[in-house]
Amino acid sequence: MVRAVIFDMDGLMFDTEPIWGKAWHPALARFGLAYPEGLADACRGTNGAVRTATVNRMCGIDYGNKVAAALDEETARLLKTELRMKPGLVELLDWLDGHGVPRAVASSSSVEMIESNLQTAGIADRFQATVSGVGIGHSKPEPDIFLAAAAALGVEPSRALVLEDSYAGVEAGHRGGFVTVMVPDMMPPTDKTRAWAAATCGSLLEVRDLLAAGAL
Repeated sequence: MVRAVIFDMDGLMFDTEPIWGKAWHPALARFGLAYPEGLADACRGTNGAVRTATVNRMCGIDYGNKVAAALDEETARLLKTELRMKPGLVELLDWLDGHGVPRAVASSSSVEMIESNLQTAGIADRFQATVSGVGIGHSKPEPDIFLAAAAALGVEPSRALVLEDSYAGVEAGHRGGFVTVMVPDMMPPTDKTRAWAAATCGSLLEVRDLLAAGAL
């Protein structure tokens, strides 16, 4: 059985991807920019540096860091009233509590946004560590953020479960040597993700059931 669990946040713990998608339009409008099709998908799961470069490339500008900051502000505003937990999150956390399994949040979002979401949802005290991709050397699909989370929990990657919804996140877990499970949100599983992941689950309840059965 795994000795620790590392959670991605957006799209895995919280139904935030539609909120991020909604926030792109007012964020870009601040700079007189229209939304280029595919921008949200291209930025999903990336950290600040990669997101900035993607905005610059797709919008044909050189101040993507300012757009990214505006996006964070618009998203934070919406999350205050629209944040919703994904089905099975509380039940999974309850099971982990009952079996003494420590856990961390490892998200490409800022520390402030991670902590705000956890506080809003009332589950901040249910995680032993939080790791932000901001300032981490390499963005997913490199495993840096998950390796940092494993170190914070004091567990070897091979004994830690990574839960992810994005392609980049699943690949990062695989590259880092983690037991990786995909719980798809907006991105359906592919042949590659099925090869990288130990399992693909329809919800976090299914993850709980696999853990309870000793299958992970």
